[in-house]
Amino acid sequence: MSTDAVGRAYPRLEGREKVTGTARYAVEYPVDGVTYGWAVPSAVVRGRITRVDTAEALASPGVLAVVHHGNAPRLAPGVEADLWLLQEPAVHYRGELVAVVVATSLEAAREGARLVRIDYDAGPHSTVLTEDHPGLYTPDHVNPSYPTDTEEGDFDAGYAAAPVRVDATYRTPAYHNNPMEPHATTARWHDGRLLVHDSNQGASSVRAALAELFELPRESVRVVTEHVGGGFGSKGYAKAAVVLAALAARHVDRPVKLALTRQQLFGPVGYRTPTIQRVRLAADTDGRLTAICHDAMSQSSTILEFAEQTAVYTRSMYAAPHRRTTHRLVRLDVATPFWMRAPGECPGAYALESAIDELAVAVGIDPVELRIRNDTDVDPDQGRPFTSRNLAACLREGAERFGWADRDPAPRARRDGRWLIGSGVAGASYPARARPACATATARPDGGFHVRINATDIGTGARTALWQVAADALGVPPERVGISIGDSDLPNAPVAGGSMGTASWSWAVIRACEALRGKLRDGVPTDAEVSAEADTSEEVGGQPGLPRYAYGAQFAEVRVDATTGEVRLNRMLGVFAAGRVVNPTTARSQLIGGMTMGLSMALHEEGLLDERYGDWVNHDLATYHITGCADVESIEAYWLDEHDGELNPAGVKGIGEIGIVGSAAAVANAVFHATGVRIRDLPIRLDKLIGASKLA
Repeated sequence: MSTDAVGRAYPRLEGREKVTGTARYAVEYPVDGVTYGWAVPSAVVRGRITRVDTAEALASPGVLAVVHHGNAPRLAPGVEADLWLLQEPAVHYRGELVAVVVATSLEAAREGARLVRIDYDAGPHSTVLTEDHPGLYTPDHVNPSYPTDTEEGDFDAGYAAAPVRVDATYRTPAYHNNPMEPHATTARWHDGRLLVHDSNQGASSVRAALAELFELPRESVRVVTEHVGGGFGSKGYAKAAVVLAALAARHVDRPVKLALTRQQLFGPVGYRTPTIQRVRLAADTDGRLTAICHDAMSQSSTILEFAEQTAVYTRSMYAAPHRRTTHRLVRLDVATPFWMRAPGECPGAYALESAIDELAVAVGIDPVELRIRNDTDVDPDQGRPFTSRNLAACLREGAERFGWADRDPAPRARRDGRWLIGSGVAGASYPARARPACATATARPDGGFHVRINATDIGTGARTALWQVAADALGVPPERVGISIGDSDLPNAPVAGGSMGTASWSWAVIRACEALRGKLRDGVPTDAEVSAEADTSEEVGGQPGLPRYAYGAQFAEVRVDATTGEVRLNRMLGVFAAGRVVNPTTARSQLIGGMTMGLSMALHEEGLLDERYGDWVNHDLATYHITGCADVESIEAYWLDEHDGELNPAGVKGIGEIGIVGSAAAVANAVFHATGVRIRDLPIRLDKLIGASKLA
């Protein structure tokens, strides 16, 4: 494959449309006869709807219908419970969407929703994860299909015999996906067929879900996802908006546009579960780990089991002869948690990388050096060599770029006026996955080419990266290549998630382009279109199960006001090993975005639940705090020139999630270095710092 396009910093193909506002998102497509939907959330945590009074709402100008469990079109039973909406009077959590008002304008729909009166028979509820909750149990597996618990050697004996030990419990709160574009859908029915323009991360999976729910052949459902304004995991599969819009459109027999409000994104579409994690580390006096145990607790809903794979990160990160990981889950009267950027690995890394920092302090070894001493070429979990492992190289490169050698290891050693200055580091890893995909490549009589694949660009630059890959696979300048993505009528492709999008899609694109070049070399007439297709199901499925990971190292320098406890980042720097980088511009954007979300996790983000009402108190962007420009002065992202022949034809590893994995721990470790105060429950608020110790 030529390397003319891959590796070059091309601007996004759709950039002009996005900055000029002509790129159309899910509810921006013009539709004749369109109506508007507004979802109605439940007002109780747990119970049953006893009455739905729609009289006042239906009398409101412009309101066409109030769709609820008593009159909604029927959905197929036995499908995923989170999608079986408006089918029964049961209420499973506060904020569950229990009705939809349809009107001729958005304002009329909103007013109609305000006028719907719903009575409930409410029951007792349980909504808070605790270490001693009587409902804690061992799930059969954790997301997506990892073993729940693992054990090698004898952890208890190894831990008891070690001269240096760390035993600490770390807590992370609920985190909420807040993409710029909310969950939104335009749904139309025509001649028994369903067309939706929907904001999601995988049109093929959404089509499959809708076909099952409405008992339709898959070819009778089309899902268009041309542009998506962010997802971060919450849009990984079909969610409430697309189902409600389709139900409402069938009920009123007119197209319906429905977008969830910002407040409605806090729950019904998923969130990152709170976690309670106990990490125990044992080491010899040289800092070499002898025993590791990571016990994780999380929550799910009563509707559906979702078990975050929090401790899986620890299974392959650092070597030790005695290892144990466990997961415990409790089903609460809350919405079902779901994917959020680097699910499992992100909170798991916060706990482990914080504990490693505590071990470095206990044993008196530099945190970078301690991680390098415990590096390994063999996966501790699988017992097989990694296809490539450049964790140590990332740590060394990052330390040099960051100026780590000048760091005084003593906490509170550096001060600038009222500011205490500290620096911290964390390692990071994320699986390098690929899934089967299909693609077609076509040669046109005018000398141009066109590639089609149902990939999804959720703002990452995936469209541009695939365009570059296709150009090199065809051996032509990229200007001669067109590309179509984001439509379930295109060749099937997996979801944009799990950092496997480009790895999976590029595989199919390359194979289709290679097949097309083969046809052209064989002398197929080119006075008409010539097409070739590829399906990588057998090729991807037949790969041996070697451990494949991307790696990184994040470094942070913070300043903490010694009087107020206010925390600011002077700078953050990450170095990553993620195979071949297709587009430096979009790659750097992804890595910086991930690190930004990580520092937001460390310092700000926190879903606050009022147990009395089972509802999020801070369910908007005015009160759910996220990182702003004032929080950090500089973020830099770099990567190594890594070549791994055991990945995929493009040689790429995913980069969408590796950036966030170690970032929160790096910030927390830097705060400890600055203040001497270890905060083990995120976020690191000023009241926790002041409450723990007199900083001044």
